[in-house]
Amino acid sequence: MKMYCTIEFREVENPEIAEIVAKSLSPDNLRNIETNIDTDNISIRISTEKITSLIATVDDYLMNAKIAEDILRDIKNK
Repeated sequence: MKMYCTIEFREVENPEIAEIVAKSLSPDNLRNIETNIDTDNISIRISTEKITSLIATVDDYLMNAKIAEDILRDIKNK
């Protein structure tokens, strides 16, 4: 059975942060991860065969997105 998950990012205060984070993570996308960047919304669609793979992929993606966001905010605040 194929499972799908969509993660959406909306950064109200700094919309460019969400776009930069998505673009910085997209080179690591496997064939089962699709990134769509719109002006006010970033969506990442993940598909897997196993629930454990889906959970692990979402967890990794969110952890990496948080790290990228923290780095960008630190750079902007300097």
